[in-house]
Amino acid sequence: MTLTRFQPTAGNESRDQRFVLWFEEVGIDDIPLVGGKNASLGEMIRELLSKGVNVPLGFATTAAAFRFFLAGAGLEPQLRQLFADLDVEDVVNLRERGRQARNLILNTPFPAELETAIATAYQQLCDRYEPTPAVCDRLSGLDRDRCQRQFGSVDVAVRSSATAEDLPDASFAGQQETYLNVRGVQAVIQACHRCFASLFTDRAISYRQIKGFDHFEVALSVGVQKMVRSDLAASGVMFSIDTETGFRNAALVTAAYGLGENVVQGAVNPDEFFVFKPTLQQGFRPTLDKRIGSKEIRMVYDEGGSKLTKNVSVAESDRQRFAISDDEVLQLAQWACIIEDHYSAKRGCFTPMDIEWAKDGLSGELFIVQARPETVQSQRASNLLRSYQLQGSGSVLVEGRAVGEMIGQGTARVILDVHHIADFQAGEVLVTNRTDPDWEPIMKKASAIVTNQGGRTCHAAIIAREMGIPAIVGCGTATTAIATGADVTVSCAEGDQGRVYAGLLPFEVHETVLDDLPRPRTQILMNVGNPEEAFGLAAIPCDGVGLARLEFIIANHIQAHPLALLHFDQLEDLFVQDQIAKLTANYDRKADFFVEKLAQGIGRIAAAFWPKPVIVRLSDFKSNEYANLLGGRQFEPREENQMIGWRGASRYYDPQYREAFALECQAFRQVREGMGLTNVIPMVPFCRTPEEGQRVLAEMAANGLKRGENGLQVYVMCELPSNVICADAFSEVFDGFSIGSNDLTQLTLGLDRDSALVAALFDERNPAVKRMVAQAIQTVKAAGRKIGICGQAPSDYPEFAEFLVEQGIDSISLNPDSVLKTLLAIAAVEARLETGRDRGSQGTLRQIQDRQRR
Repeated sequence: MTLTRFQPTAGNESRDQRFVLWFEEVGIDDIPLVGGKNASLGEMIRELLSKGVNVPLGFATTAAAFRFFLAGAGLEPQLRQLFADLDVEDVVNLRERGRQARNLILNTPFPAELETAIATAYQQLCDRYEPTPAVCDRLSGLDRDRCQRQFGSVDVAVRSSATAEDLPDASFAGQQETYLNVRGVQAVIQACHRCFASLFTDRAISYRQIKGFDHFEVALSVGVQKMVRSDLAASGVMFSIDTETGFRNAALVTAAYGLGENVVQGAVNPDEFFVFKPTLQQGFRPTLDKRIGSKEIRMVYDEGGSKLTKNVSVAESDRQRFAISDDEVLQLAQWACIIEDHYSAKRGCFTPMDIEWAKDGLSGELFIVQARPETVQSQRASNLLRSYQLQGSGSVLVEGRAVGEMIGQGTARVILDVHHIADFQAGEVLVTNRTDPDWEPIMKKASAIVTNQGGRTCHAAIIAREMGIPAIVGCGTATTAIATGADVTVSCAEGDQGRVYAGLLPFEVHETVLDDLPRPRTQILMNVGNPEEAFGLAAIPCDGVGLARLEFIIANHIQAHPLALLHFDQLEDLFVQDQIAKLTANYDRKADFFVEKLAQGIGRIAAAFWPKPVIVRLSDFKSNEYANLLGGRQFEPREENQMIGWRGASRYYDPQYREAFALECQAFRQVREGMGLTNVIPMVPFCRTPEEGQRVLAEMAANGLKRGENGLQVYVMCELPSNVICADAFSEVFDGFSIGSNDLTQLTLGLDRDSALVAALFDERNPAVKRMVAQAIQTVKAAGRKIGICGQAPSDYPEFAEFLVEQGIDSISLNPDSVLKTLLAIAAVEARLETGRDRGSQGTLRQIQDRQRR
């Protein structure tokens, strides 16, 4: 559509006295005048249209208009009397007072001056939009004249915007009403009237009371905004921050078909995308994660019906594909960065944003329809690290998307209808289909919330975060799998996947104040297995990742053997072929599924710790473990001793596995070159000889990963006696070493660490193992290379960590739960060494060996 030039409403009144203002006339400083939502829309139109951010035009009624209406009809004294005995803790009392307040407003006609101002502005908005021939063609082939007549009454969204709304520490989103697909002067005036009344919805009254706002200090503005025809396309919500962990560098984008109310209300499980902001702004394409939601319904216009909108079913084929393209995801994330940067500069502090977007099905354009400050993670204390850990296990009743990294428990209460919320008791676990703002009077009393529908940006998720309680959304069958009266534990502390367990399981809460932590000379790295936990783990003070294992990503996110994907048509087991077909339904080339999922897993860990180094070990499954992947048995040999057989480096250049290893290389290239995450350092495991190392490097180079190009370093695991004995020769092949104490111990002592018969002999602190470690450190450092350790020993034994520091190791990589305590221990050891109070623990390798003999 083309737009006419903006002409403000005629009149000589000051802005504070006018009943209507165009969005172009207001900015973020005008919240007292037009409310948070409308002030933000005006701010973006004035400041961000020039930066490419599309925002639909419109106008707002002002706080002056609302107060003029109340004063002229003498409504405020009546409302004050009505609220004299208000008790928001009593659901019946709240419901009755809210109903009477709304009726009082709805039964009082608008003054003529206000109706005229709204009608005039609406007609001017209609005049500003002229349909293009392409739009007319899309609308059932209407000719230009008929199309213009149809657009004589522009379809608009009529949204409430309270003057206390969308503040940095409180979000009133959803407390008042919104009406979509409103057409015609009288319909717009009626919708504005209903918005005025919605200042006194039960949920708005309750929320203001909780937040300490005076009911009569808050005025209501109404925004009238040109509709985006997302009923013909898609819409959603995005945050410029990770909503669960507060990780600042990722934007979360959600998408579903149709108008956005279903996403906001949690009526659908939307698609989800994570995008890494720093390298996106450098021109890369860093999509870290993509998840398809079920998207079972879409909200569309109710053309010719009795309602403004209606929900219709989505075809199965559409449910199985993403609602928007990769390019559109990146465009939205780019806008999130622009909006966040603008508001942060405006406020003088980091301001993450909660943004609603829509795609117009007629023009194909994307639009931002709302933006407000995020109100939970931005208010969290940055110097306090709180973590929850389950201490028991139980049967899993249902799973869904985790909201909040917490654990809650209590007696479940299943409520399917908002009219029964009075049955809910404080401390219970609320289980329902989905929530909307009408549920808020009881949500604050819940120990946890579980819903069948919704994604991580739905109403239940937003309110749960704001109230500091765990929630699991999008479970599908929660209301049937969980019975009222059952004791349950709701765990959101195990990554993105939330689980409801039967029974009251024990758990612990750990709090650590991060102020003034020492930073030892020895680098403290972290072992990270699950990419879904990476954003949260990045809050733990450390110097990067010393070990990220591909095995977790392959086993849990890919599940299929790479050769089974490469040779899908030759699979002999038809059942396996069917399972793989379902896994890879959106991939014409099955191997692309492996590359993309692996790249996303690596990328998410690398992004979490950017720009710190992230050492990622190439795949090190043993043949029996590979065989357990889908389709693996067809491609794997049967070995008598897999522990020292065909694993690690020996696979990568072998003709039987080379093409599978090429997929790993493609994933690394996608992370480093496509996503721009050059902090990733690949590490070669179980490399028996320097010559074998050269063959692996040649294989990597043939697949576009050439050591030294684009800053690429390649490390090697130091886990075989040959790696220690020939460390000087390996130093000529690789840039760094990481000691794998588990394998080094078993191969030094000649025992199988998986055998219970000799388990008692397995001890990394054995003198023979310590001599090997000390020799490796001395030789590698003499060669000018870096050396660290990523095995289990430093996490389990503080004295072993101290021993490593004494040898001058460069870095120690620890399990997340050991990082802080080991950091403090290492700092103390370094302090002793610096002051010479522990001189007897220093010395050359020969002196160390002498002490061990004594």
